[in-house]
Amino acid sequence: MSVEPPVPRTKGTPAVSLCVLKKRADFLRAARGHRVPAGSFLLQAYNRREEDAAVRVGYTCSKKVGNAVARNRAKRRLREAARLVLLQHGKPGWDYVLIGRANQTAARDFQDLLSDLRRALQKVHGK
Repeated sequence: MSVEPPVPRTKGTPAVSLCVLKKRADFLRAARGHRVPAGSFLLQAYNRREEDAAVRVGYTCSKKVGNAVARNRAKRRLREAARLVLLQHGKPGWDYVLIGRANQTAARDFQDLLSDLRRALQKVHGK
């Protein structure tokens, strides 16, 4: 099995990379940080105070969101929104957790979902 070399960064490609939170301790730490209701979801943000670190993001949807199909749909939408927005507007050294809401995350127009995330990030970072 060969390992591929990293893809060189081209012009216009963000220098920030996204890492996914997997440990419960990271989610609990983010819960102690900033909490911003964003219409179709809740954003939690925590500054790890590591300047050169990657942007880390986690997703969660409780059973209140619906059955497994509804939860997975909501998480897929949150993942794509985070990929599109956090690479440009997220800050290195921060952890973000996106929490889905019942009847809102999966039903919200995707462009509105993206604008909700941008607006929530502006509230967290004070722009």
